[in-house]
Amino acid sequence: MIPIASPAIESEVKQQLAEVVDSGIISQGPKVKEFEEKYAQYTGVKHAIAVNSGTAALHTALLAHGIGAQDEVITTPFSFIASANSILYCNAKPVFADIQADTYNIDPEKIAEKITPKTKAVLAVHLYGHPFDVKPVKELCEDHKLTLIEDACQAHGAQYDGKKCGSFATGCFSFYPTKNMTTSEGGMITTDDAQVAEKCRIIRNHGSSEKYVHETLGYNYRMTDLCAVIGLSQLKRLDEANQKRRINAKSYDRMLDSSKYTLPLEKPGCTHVYHQYTIQCREREKTIEKLRQNDIGYGVHYPIPIHRQPYYKKLGFNDSLPVAENAAKEVLSIPVHPKLEREEIDFISEVLNGL
Repeated sequence: MIPIASPAIESEVKQQLAEVVDSGIISQGPKVKEFEEKYAQYTGVKHAIAVNSGTAALHTALLAHGIGAQDEVITTPFSFIASANSILYCNAKPVFADIQADTYNIDPEKIAEKITPKTKAVLAVHLYGHPFDVKPVKELCEDHKLTLIEDACQAHGAQYDGKKCGSFATGCFSFYPTKNMTTSEGGMITTDDAQVAEKCRIIRNHGSSEKYVHETLGYNYRMTDLCAVIGLSQLKRLDEANQKRRINAKSYDRMLDSSKYTLPLEKPGCTHVYHQYTIQCREREKTIEKLRQNDIGYGVHYPIPIHRQPYYKKLGFNDSLPVAENAAKEVLSIPVHPKLEREEIDFISEVLNGL
């Protein structure tokens, strides 16, 4: 079986984990602090705040920016549901703007159409590892005095105009096992704003900056030192792993039949890190069956746009967002992870081209 994802945990991590266990400090401690410092340096920001999931990062970041009841936050309908759910957690309202057909990222022109007096923020996703169009989105936010949240949960190391994703505004990352780097479970918030960073630290720790003194409603969103040890090891190898993903992607670009499939695009000025290599195919179920027959892993990211999810329909969402809805019918992700062998890429391409 060729898996769609294959997390790579280095052998030396086992010894490092044992050392943390022997130290007796297995919750948030010095390793988390070290991981935060190195992740901030890698991303090119002043502050990084570690939490226990990408969802926690999104929720915490929104709260730190004061998002609450009656506020509207514009976001994409084409993402993992956590992007929009984090807005609901704040008792705010997600407002969905359609996506660009070529990158599947939120369309800046559609964002502009959705801005109202209630709009307080834009939560834009760097989907599949390709940056959203940061410049016009950021300009819109500046013109309308809106907070920008970068959901970079799939974009560790991706770049836009030479800067890392997560460094243009308040960034949020996930370290789930299938991501480009992992801590087993975990997340990170990145920012240059010292005040936002301090609010995030307080929110993740039960609303407390001083033990047993709770100045606001907070949550138990802390990362453990055990997770941070894995993250430190993964961060050292992130660029190497991303480069292998890019090499694998370029091999597919050369080998797959572009008359049968719409292949991923890397826009000028962007560095795609291929969290997913996602094609579009008109006969997806037939293609999936062929992959199954040949023991090739796959994923559909995502089969139902968020605004069409059962829970969101119950909430009254009935937007017409045709680009996202069409993408949901045709997208298909194939293996691109760093552990793929060239022979496996050749085989997958041969199977897909033979349909």
